[in-house]
Amino acid sequence: MKILHIIPAYKPAYGYGGPTESVSRLCEGLAANGHEVDVYATTANGKNELDVIPGKAVNVEGVNVTYFKRITGDHTHISPALWIKLYQTAKNYDVIHLHSWWNILVVVAARISLFSKTKTIVAPRGMLSKYIFTSGKSSQKKLIHNLVGRKILAQCILHATAYSEYLECRELIPGWEGFVLPNILSLPALPVIQNENKVFTLIFLSRIHPKKGLEMLFEAISQLDINIKLKIAGNGEHKYIEELKNLAKNLSIESKIEWLGWLDREEKFKELCNADLFVLISINENFANVVIEALHMGTAVLISEDVGLADFVKEKKMGWISTLEVENIVKKLREAYSDKGKLMFVRQHGRVMIEQVFCENVLINQYVEEYQKL
Repeated sequence: MKILHIIPAYKPAYGYGGPTESVSRLCEGLAANGHEVDVYATTANGKNELDVIPGKAVNVEGVNVTYFKRITGDHTHISPALWIKLYQTAKNYDVIHLHSWWNILVVVAARISLFSKTKTIVAPRGMLSKYIFTSGKSSQKKLIHNLVGRKILAQCILHATAYSEYLECRELIPGWEGFVLPNILSLPALPVIQNENKVFTLIFLSRIHPKKGLEMLFEAISQLDINIKLKIAGNGEHKYIEELKNLAKNLSIESKIEWLGWLDREEKFKELCNADLFVLISINENFANVVIEALHMGTAVLISEDVGLADFVKEKKMGWISTLEVENIVKKLREAYSDKGKLMFVRQHGRVMIEQVFCENVLINQYVEEYQKL
């Protein structure tokens, strides 16, 4: 098959988090299985641009990637050059798979793809959740959705990465045709070690953003009478991080928190393995790659019921699920601290479970099957 993926930012723009990594892994897996895979992305790399030649296709791990210049340096990622190229080439593909939503780049690209009559898939990547429609510039998003977004999306095929996201999207657009397939991740062969921390160590590793629930986690830690440490890895808006640091000070827990900043790939997996428990009390999370990464390194997880992988974690007994109530988070943290047997079980069996459920070759074949159905 000849498949085109469109995403605002592609590797090595890892600062954009999970989508950049999981989409690149999907593309590489498809190419390795004999399919012709192209990627159209922009030169976006945060507030800077990637050091690439715009408009020139390059081979990135077996995938033909073209990075197009963007004329805005913000999340709109406007790139007329990408749209022109897509208009010229869209009809040459069997399937066009777009990732993300709300940025102008993808909305216009979806319209061009539909105009070419090529089967078009949209993976919203959490961008159509109730949280998105009630936070930030929600009034603008509602206006865009009602004017053009709903009509465009309804003509595309939905790709949800978790069943909870699938249900949420179908609530937004009743009868929306689509499928559910998880992200594909590149997981290292680093050994799982039996760590012995003197202090019960939690790790949060994600983008530092208000939807990640760190305020609730801080409140919960302030109510615990156990010896505990929280490591926070990731980047975010400077102003928001300072607000979190002030909150920690006001709660008298600043000595229990270690700010690691952004970590590279190897550092990330080592920190995940060295922790006793990974925590993510998100208000909304369509999948959360890092949950899979933590379990791969043998570290149990505590996540909120609003994280897309909550059902998997609960079913496989890989950790604890909390509500968004501070009292419940405190309760689950105490349970995790006390249940050394469960922590050891995940340390010994987490990787095997991930390899069974998220086997790359199996998932690649499932993606191909969904493409062929179209």
